[in-house]
Amino acid sequence: MIFANPKYLYLLLLLIPMIAWYIYKISRNQASLQISSSEAFDLPGGSSWKVWLRHVPFILRVLAVAVLIVILARPQSTNSWQNTSKEGIDIMMAMDISSSMLALDLKPNRLEASKDVAASFINGRPNDNIGLVVFAAESFTQCPLTTDHAVLSNLFKDIQPGVIQDGTAIGLGLANAVSRIKDSQAKSKVIILLTDGVNNTGEIAPVTAAEIAKTFGVRVYTIGVGTQGEAPYPFQTAYGVQYQNIPVDIDEPTLKQIAATTGGQYFRATDNASLRQIYNEIDKMEKTKISVQEYSKKQEEYKNWAILLFALLLLEIVLRNTWLRNIP
Repeated sequence: MIFANPKYLYLLLLLIPMIAWYIYKISRNQASLQISSSEAFDLPGGSSWKVWLRHVPFILRVLAVAVLIVILARPQSTNSWQNTSKEGIDIMMAMDISSSMLALDLKPNRLEASKDVAASFINGRPNDNIGLVVFAAESFTQCPLTTDHAVLSNLFKDIQPGVIQDGTAIGLGLANAVSRIKDSQAKSKVIILLTDGVNNTGEIAPVTAAEIAKTFGVRVYTIGVGTQGEAPYPFQTAYGVQYQNIPVDIDEPTLKQIAATTGGQYFRATDNASLRQIYNEIDKMEKTKISVQEYSKKQEEYKNWAILLFALLLLEIVLRNTWLRNIP
């Protein structure tokens, strides 16, 4: 047995002054009378057993305090082996952060909706290595593959359009994600590419990047974000922000070809609910079981101690108020 808070066990030293005070109090309460002989007061069978049992309530209280201190120290058992199956893969997320992601067909806009849903997806996969690549006309790695999802989530919050040159370089974003995951030793390597436009810049064609991904055994899921038809977009003018409907133009044939080349799948998200459903489907499809043998799995053992504490206190109260009651 070990203790999660072993420092609390030092409180057991408080039992020493507690016992000393009790002994001092008993000695002060003893009445004395000087007589020539005490033979007349001697009992035939020696001292009454109640004389000794009168200390039992105090002993029970001392034991109760000791048990309480043990409970505060949180006793735990660690001598067990446990076979478990965990699910873990490597995932790179490639997200479009071009200015068109500010369109309002998803709420509050495409970019914020994509960030929120992706963050929920990450929180639901604690055993995965997950990284993040962002792209517009250029691409850079926001976060390499990591299991520290708290750091990754914070980096997600910092994503804003305008930090790199505007445009949509789907091929460049995909190629950057492939370069970050290609050397992974995981059984399953996945890229989730999200965009709302058409490849209009960059030195690498999207289909070429897909062929590179296929070479390294990387599966790519592509997501086109945007409603059908037109979507409101905020324009900054001299009179403040003005909203104007702009056509939604997503290169679905290219995104479908990327997914088909790599063994992935293409999805279209026209609103927040469909985007969340897409991530749920990807979550269900991408599961790889890993058998893990865990040793010394900690289990809290305070329950039996708590029962003992309750029993000691109850017994003390019963004895103090019945058989061993003091009459003033």
